[in-house]
Amino acid sequence: MHALSRKAEDYLEAILNASAEKGYARTRDIARELGIQPPTVVEMVQKLDRIGMITYRKYDGVTLTPDGKKIATVIRDRHETLRAFLELVHVPHAIAEMDACMMEHELHPETIEQVRSFLSFCKENPEAAHAMKNFLSFTTIKKVQSHS
Repeated sequence: MHALSRKAEDYLEAILNASAEKGYARTRDIARELGIQPPTVVEMVQKLDRIGMITYRKYDGVTLTPDGKKIATVIRDRHETLRAFLELVHVPHAIAEMDACMMEHELHPETIEQVRSFLSFCKENPEAAHAMKNFLSFTTIKKVQSHS
């Protein structure tokens, strides 16, 4: 398997998300997912096609190869896990999305697994829900104090 850049991983994740409904993605769908202009997409799509992560046909769109889908699924899972953790500790959704996107590429797989275990623990234990309410109160009080 190829060592991919963060940018290439972002593209694979965007293709996975954009192709969820119809099984393929067009360059404009990928651009929308990434918040960039469609002409910008073509160069990376061609590169990912050359290394076997996707299949790209100019007028037929983009599909992930099995290797590309495997990587994209791992990246998306990491993203969703990290976003859920950040939202659990009351990071606003938009910031949690941005931070998860940065962190998904950098954290060690064991770290992600521990975060995933922590999220499961919080879901399965009523005491954890109570602790999270206390944490929300704590952070709210700290914010008020810091603005005083």
